[in-house]
Amino acid sequence: MTSIEPIFAFFAFSFMDGSCPYIVVKTLNTPAPISSFDFGHAGHLFAGSDDGTLRVYDLSSFKVLKAVRGLKNEVSSIACFKRSGSEFRDAWVACGNQIFLFKMDMSSMIATAEDAILSLRLTEDDDVLNEIDLDPTKKHLAFSTDSGVNSIQVPREIVSAGYDETFLHFEFREGAILSQQKISFSQNTEGVSLSPPFILSTAFSSTGILAAGTADGSLWIGLGGQKVHSKTKSKRYRKWNGLSDGEKQIFIKVVDGPIVAMSFSSPDILTTSTLLGSIAQWRINSETSDRDKNIKELWRKKGIALEKVNALVTNDTKIVIGGFSKDGKGIIEIWDRETPIETSI
Repeated sequence: MTSIEPIFAFFAFSFMDGSCPYIVVKTLNTPAPISSFDFGHAGHLFAGSDDGTLRVYDLSSFKVLKAVRGLKNEVSSIACFKRSGSEFRDAWVACGNQIFLFKMDMSSMIATAEDAILSLRLTEDDDVLNEIDLDPTKKHLAFSTDSGVNSIQVPREIVSAGYDETFLHFEFREGAILSQQKISFSQNTEGVSLSPPFILSTAFSSTGILAAGTADGSLWIGLGGQKVHSKTKSKRYRKWNGLSDGEKQIFIKVVDGPIVAMSFSSPDILTTSTLLGSIAQWRINSETSDRDKNIKELWRKKGIALEKVNALVTNDTKIVIGGFSKDGKGIIEIWDRETPIETSI
């Protein structure tokens, strides 16, 4: 396989805290650190903790509506999906080396592992689950272990990335590797980096843009698999091609410190967080041929009370950040957007 050389660039961004269109509307505390998030629908937040607890919050009252306790291990990942006739989303929950499926419209407020309608052990005892994800059809569930993270983009494909600095693109029905790419960070930093160049976080946009954040504060954007809007609708399956076009890859050093979480809130708006809670939002412009204008930092702001960040989730109006405070207990910050996001790059 021919190797693909990505585009490398370094951008010096200004700190634009004053232009942040979000404000922190609520801080929630939990006994144990927050480890994972997912939105049910726009009004429900699913939050997992290190102590094996899952809570469902109402984002209008900020009260806990439902909870699962006693899962024995950290809730490392949550994948919600809609079931007809229920106000609550059902949830797949990764915990230790098991996954559990819960119907959250249960009659009781608090459930345990015994209330799961399905539980599966997926790995050996010494290899815990890192991430789970549902494909767009909600018919296939992917998982990864501590060696990497996975993201599903189309019903037949999955992209994995991890500490080996490598993206792997699979067709999982055939068990075939469609493409792969090892990315070199040595050309992407000024001076010597004290952090290893591990890939710590990934995100897919709804249009097929792949983003990744690293332990040395670099941001990788792959535009090669972006869907192009067409006037004619076609149901023909097309392979995602995001690792195959080196001309449509951007690699930039954006911050000192590891980028541990990221999320797309729209096809071209990406939110990232460092371990110490420096939150930034980026606009990605794939229309321009000027690589210096492909990505623009819209704003950057520090979290209020978070000592370390473990999880982040966004939608079109909210940013939710979770981790732990200085006392080691869990904390959730809920940010609401007050002003429109800048639309030009």
